Amino acid sequence: MRISWPQALGWRMQRQLLDPVGSLSTVETVRRLGGVQAQVASAAALTLRLRRSASVPGEVSRAIAEGRLIKTWAMRGTLHLLTPQEGGAFLSMLAAGRSWELPSWQRYFGMENRHWDRLRSVVREALAGPALTREELIAAIVSEPQLSHLAEELRSGWGTLFKPLAFQGDLCQGPGRGSRVTFTRPDVISRDWAGVPEPDDAAPIVISAYLAAYGPATTDNLRNWLARGRVNIRRLRAWVAALGDRLTEVEVDGEPAWVRTEDMDELAAARPSTAVRLLPGFDAYVLGPGTDDAHVIAPARRGAVSRAAGWISPVVVAGGVVAGTWDLDRDTAHVTWFREAGRAPKRALGSEVERLSRLVGRDLGIEVSFG
Repeated sequence: MRISWPQALGWRMQRQLLDPVGSLSTVETVRRLGGVQAQVASAAALTLRLRRSASVPGEVSRAIAEGRLIKTWAMRGTLHLLTPQEGGAFLSMLAAGRSWELPSWQRYFGMENRHWDRLRSVVREALAGPALTREELIAAIVSEPQLSHLAEELRSGWGTLFKPLAFQGDLCQGPGRGSRVTFTRPDVISRDWAGVPEPDDAAPIVISAYLAAYGPATTDNLRNWLARGRVNIRRLRAWVAALGDRLTEVEVDGEPAWVRTEDMDELAAARPSTAVRLLPGFDAYVLGPGTDDAHVIAPARRGAVSRAAGWISPVVVAGGVVAGTWDLDRDTAHVTWFREAGRAPKRALGSEVERLSRLVGRDLGIEVSFG
């Protein structure tokens, strides 16, 4: 089957509840997107609320506290919201590379396999009861003589030593204690936690979830979304091939890409989107294909979206393509419209700012400039 990129992006906008906006619950929206990056909690909440026709503040926090969502390090080593039923499959794919067993890791952290085994045991025991703050968990870890040298690294905000534990399902974030982060175990906080399956069993779940939200897509798109290329490409291609007739290769303006076979009819019937949407920083629509995907972000504009220190700007999407950026300054939404995108649709932008006003709980004005 041959389709055009405007058609493909129109279908993607529909699948991601952007055109039209959806009515799924917070949890089901996370499931539809295959997880939501939550490094910035307010951006994650806005990613979800902008895709829902009705929502109230605080839904994400309540879902985490009730175990309906899990917050943990996942894709690309960043904090994500995942559903407890499927979350372990995503973690399994990340754990498959077992980066913590690399000699470079073991030399840098002074951690041989026996140390990692002991760290897992100590953490799992410490988190069997009530959630612990970072300092409380670190105290439990460094009280073990074999692990006492890890104190400084464990206090690092990057959480490097915690990530392998997260990937193996040994810890996740718990409900906040005031302004402090807490840690618990997925199986402790959620009765729906399905565990971390073997990678060969996880792969069909993850690949299907990715293509359901971000298809048509290539294996490279999938690999970069999952771990910025740190997943073995041969192994990933084998997992894709193993899905057999559950996947179909299509041509999108002459470029080969994968879709779920069950989505073929819907994709063929899709029409280009005319919707204009203001999306927050770190939004799934941008992170799914990756900021280097020229079909969504023009190469000359990548620097405006992917900023220093891994910051992903809030974007304006028009017709499925990033057509500008925006930010809030007190009570004004400043929109920078890319000149090559043509005339700025001021009425549509104004409608989006009105919708944003309702979500943030204050009246917002709008200023549009061209860049």
